[in-house]
Amino acid sequence: MGFFSDWETHKKEHISKTILWEYDTESPRWDWNRMAETVVRRVLEYGREEDYYAMLQLYGGFGNVGEIVRRIPKLHRREICWACALFKLKEEELLCCRREQSRKKLLGC
Repeated sequence: MGFFSDWETHKKEHISKTILWEYDTESPRWDWNRMAETVVRRVLEYGREEDYYAMLQLYGGFGNVGEIVRRIPKLHRREICWACALFKLKEEELLCCRREQSRKKLLGC
């Protein structure tokens, strides 16, 4: 058993409003699916245990959240390592890492 493997049977959780401080998540215009990359990035950066459960419940588990992680345009090294370990991803699968590699290649670094 790994971290959060009981996400389906765990009590229903909600993403903390404090990690999405500049957004009005109560607004009728707020769209959790359209904002998925932002929500997942914030959970990886600032989330507590409850936020991880809420994220997995909201987006349908490890596979779906892993797909969202792949599309995040920018993550810090610590979150990249944690996301790769948690969702069993490789760095080269992540948009943020591919962009960094392209930038280095373009600049000759």
